[in-house]
Amino acid sequence: MPTVAILDYGTSNLRSVAKAVEHVAGKQQRVIVTADADKLRSADRLIFPGQGAIGQCMTSLQDSGLDEIVRESINNKPFLGICLGLQTLLDESAEDGGRKGLGIIPGKVKRFQPPPDGGYKIPHMGWNQVWQQQAHPLWQGIDDGARFYFVHSYYVAPDDNNVIAGSCDYIVDFTAAIARDNLFATQFHPEKSQKDGLKLLENFLNWKAD
Repeated sequence: MPTVAILDYGTSNLRSVAKAVEHVAGKQQRVIVTADADKLRSADRLIFPGQGAIGQCMTSLQDSGLDEIVRESINNKPFLGICLGLQTLLDESAEDGGRKGLGIIPGKVKRFQPPPDGGYKIPHMGWNQVWQQQAHPLWQGIDDGARFYFVHSYYVAPDDNNVIAGSCDYIVDFTAAIARDNLFATQFHPEKSQKDGLKLLENFLNWKAD
């Protein structure tokens, strides 16, 4: 039976992600939550969820060697990053006084700057529309402009606009999803985004990535 692994790097609440993936997987795929290198390597798909601060996340990944597992997985299997699982893929982040990321996607992670006239709260928390910037199998069955759930104070700014798969408008027009080869990653939380979020997770489980 095909296996989808959810990366447990020790600093994220994985229960909601696991339950959502199990719901769409049914009996067709086995879902495991693990930090075991061998199990992660042998899994058919990998999900890198995340919430919290990038400094703690990167320290945990590097101390455990899971950063190399992420690099390997992106090269050889369908990979889904969620929230911090997206931000860590870039070169560097302004969070925690400035922190290096994995450098898989060239670019930076920036903090929202509130406009002088106010009207916006940070973190960006709640439902917002995501506009699809490229056709992709993970958007199948999801309307352009569908609403997804966000919780973040930082957003990714990739150097190459061609990797932007979805955008959102909050203070600035920012990247809400990226796609490259067998990698797809979202700033929003599909596991908290009801019908459309579950559909995206289902699409990931069925994705025949190159």
